[in-house]
Formats: sequence, structure tokens, C-alpha cells
Amino acid sequence: PEGGVAIGKALAVNEVLNVLDISRNDIGPEGGLAIGEALAVNAVLTVLNLFDNSIGDVGAMALASALRVNGVLKTLNLSQNQLCGVDFMGRGTYSVVGITALAEALKVNGVLTSLGVGANLLTEEAALG
Repeated sequence: PEGGVAIGKALAVNEVLNVLDISRNDIGPEGGLAIGEALAVNAVLTVLNLFDNSIGDVGAMALASALRVNGVLKTLNLSQNQLCGVDFMGRGTYSVVGITALAEALKVNGVLTSLGVGANLLTEEAALG
């Protein structure tokens, strides 16, 4: 998680990096929160791969907030991140809070063209909000 927080802080002030792949680094909810906060102010990152980082619904909500205001991110991979609070083995407590926040953010984001959310155990309840 500390690494994800450090990357989030750096991303908030970085003005040149346009692709970031930190897949499979277990940044957790804290890292997801830091990266979400950074995306809200970052004006250059166009591709972000967060595959398999266990950001959970806390990270999903932070990224959703960022997607509401970020005008440059075009590709985001959130696959296998426990966006609904449950890992790919079904462990955890199911919640639609994170995925619903992402869905609401997509309604106002006019830039994102690719979003990966595979392996997050989305149910019909999550899909319908």
C-alpha cells in the first residue's frame, strides 16, 4: 500500500507521464485512494493499468470521483480489483457502492474510451445499480 500512496503523490504533480502500468502490485484501498486523488488533478496520463491490485470499493469510489473531472484518461483497467468487495474466490463482503460510483461517473465522463472491469464478480445488482 505504501508504494501505491507514493505513486499517487508523484502522479499528482507529474506533467509528462502518459502511460502507467502498476498491475499486480497489491496497492490496496489506500493506494487506490491516492491514485484516485492524483487522477483528479493529473492532466497528462492517458492510460492506467491497475489490474489485480485489490483496491476494493474504497479505491473504486476514489477513481470514480477522479473520472468525473479528469479530461485526459482514455484507458483504465480495473480488472480483478475487488470492486464489489469480493475477491475472485468469493471471499469478502459484497457491496455495490464502488461499482455504482464508477457507473455514475461514466455518465459524465466524456473522454474514457476503454474500461476493463473483468474478474470483479459483478452481479446483476451491481450492473443495474
